[in-house]
Amino acid sequence: MTDSHSSQGQTLTGAQLRLVSLIIASSFVLSGGLGLLRGIIIGGVFGASAALDAFYAAYRLPEMLFTLVAGGALGSAFIPVFSRYLTQGDSEGAWRLARATLTLVTLIALLLSAGAALIAFPIVDRLLIPQASSAQKELTAELMQIMLITVAIFSASGLIMAILNANQRFLAPALAPSMNNVGLIGGALLLAPQLGVHGLAWGAVLGAVLHLLVQLPALRPYAAHLRPDGRLIAEGVGEIVRLVLPRLVGMAAVQLNFVVNIILASAMPEGSLAALSIAFTLMFVVLGVVAQSAGTAIFPTLSLYGARGDLAQFRHTLVGALRGVLFVAIPATGGLIVLAQPLVSALFERGAWSRVDTLATAWALSFFAAGLAAFALQELLARAFYALRNTLAPVAVAVGGLILNVALSLTLIQVVRGAEAGQGAHGGLALANALATLVESAVLWLWLRRKLGGLDDQAVLNMIGRVSLATLGMSAGVWAVGQLLAGAAPLVIVLLCAPLGALLYEGLALLLGVQEARSLPLSILKRFKRG
Repeated sequence: MTDSHSSQGQTLTGAQLRLVSLIIASSFVLSGGLGLLRGIIIGGVFGASAALDAFYAAYRLPEMLFTLVAGGALGSAFIPVFSRYLTQGDSEGAWRLARATLTLVTLIALLLSAGAALIAFPIVDRLLIPQASSAQKELTAELMQIMLITVAIFSASGLIMAILNANQRFLAPALAPSMNNVGLIGGALLLAPQLGVHGLAWGAVLGAVLHLLVQLPALRPYAAHLRPDGRLIAEGVGEIVRLVLPRLVGMAAVQLNFVVNIILASAMPEGSLAALSIAFTLMFVVLGVVAQSAGTAIFPTLSLYGARGDLAQFRHTLVGALRGVLFVAIPATGGLIVLAQPLVSALFERGAWSRVDTLATAWALSFFAAGLAAFALQELLARAFYALRNTLAPVAVAVGGLILNVALSLTLIQVVRGAEAGQGAHGGLALANALATLVESAVLWLWLRRKLGGLDDQAVLNMIGRVSLATLGMSAGVWAVGQLLAGAAPLVIVLLCAPLGALLYEGLALLLGVQEARSLPLSILKRFKRG
C-alpha cells in the first residue's frame, strides 16, 4: 500500500485510502511549499517582467508535449489496463506491457521534442506570441529549445509514476513534483545570476532529471521487470492506445486553453502573462492539496473496482472522496478570494517585484479561486470516468469546455477591469477559465450520475449548501478582521486571518451539522495517534 511493500492487484480499504491520501496530501504540501518558494525566488529575481513572460510562454510547448505523450493521458489509460493484468494474476503480461509502453513513449517523446526544437522560432512567431516584439520572440524560442530537453525525461518519469501508483506505491511518485521545484529554485539562485532567464530554463532541465531520479529507489524491486527487451509492441498496448487517443483530444483541449491565454495575453501590458501564470500556480498549489492528492490515491482502487464491475463499491468510494474534497475546496475558495492581495504581497513583494505586480497577480488569483471547487470536482470526476475505461465523456466535455473558454475569454477581456493599476484584462482570462470549468464539472457530474445510477445527490447537495453557508460566514469574519488589520504588514494579516478562518469555518460547519466537520479531523487525529 505504501512504499513498505507491494500490493499488486489489491484494492485499498477506506482507512487505507485515508492514510494514502494523507501521505500524498503531505507530499503535495511539501511540493506546494517548494512551489511557493520557487515563485517567491523567481519573482524576486525577475519581477513580473517581459523576461518572465518569455519563460512562461516558452514552457508551454514542452509541457504540452509531455502532457500529451506521457502525462495524465497515458497514466489514465495505462493504470486500468495494467491493473487488470495484475487482478487476473498475469504478472508477466503486466510487466511486458509496462516495458513496451515505457520504451515506446520515450522514443516518441525524443522524436517530437527534437522536431519541435528545429521549428521553435516559427512556432513562437506565428502561433504562440504573434503580437510580441522580435526580441521577445527570439528569447522565447531560445528558452523553448532548452526546455524541450525535459520532454523525454518527464515522459519516462511520468510513466514510472503510473507504474508505481498501479502497484499502490505512492510516496516516491508524490515526491517527484517537489524535485522539479528544487531544480527551478536552483536555476533561479545559482544559474540566473550568470545566465539570466536562460539559467531558469536550465533549472527546468535539472528539475526534470531530479523528478526521475527520486523515483528510482522505489522502482528497484521492479527493476528486473523493466529491463528493455527491444519490444515496442506488446499485448495490451493496442488497448492503451484506444483508451488514450480520445483522452489525448481532451488533454489537447485543456492545453489549448493555456495557449489561448498566452496568445491573448501577448497583446496585454508587460507582465500580464507572468501575473496570470503565477496566480494559476498559487491556485494550483491549493488544488493539489485539496483534490489531486485524493484523486491520485483513489484512482488505482477505482480502476480495480471498475475492472471487477463492482459499481456499488466504486460509487461508495467516489462519493466519499467527492464529499471530502468539497468540504475543503469550498472554504478554500472563500479564503483565497478574501486574502488574495495580502497573500500575494506577503509572498512576492520584494526584490524586482513591485506593488503593481502584486495587484495584477491578486486580481487574477481572485478569479481563478472562484473556480477552485469546480477544478477539484473535475479532477475527481474525470478520473472516475477513466477508471471505468470511458474516455468519451471527459473528452467531449473538455472539447466543449475549450470552445466555451475561448468564447468567454474573448468576451470577458473586454469587460473585466479593476479600478487600480494592474487590474487589467488578464482577469477576464482567469474568470473565463473558472466559469468554463464550472460548466464542465456540472456536465461530468450529471453524466457520471446517470452511468452509476446516482451519486448520493441529495446528501451531497445538502452538504454543499451547509458548507457554502459556513464559508460565507467564515469569509465575512475574515474580511472584517482584515479590515481592522488594514494597517498591519501583509504577512501579519495572513498569519492571523488564515487560522482564524479555518477555526471559524470548522465551528460553523459543526453547528450546521456537516458530517465531514467531525469525521475528517477525527480520522486525521487517529492516524497521528497510531503513527
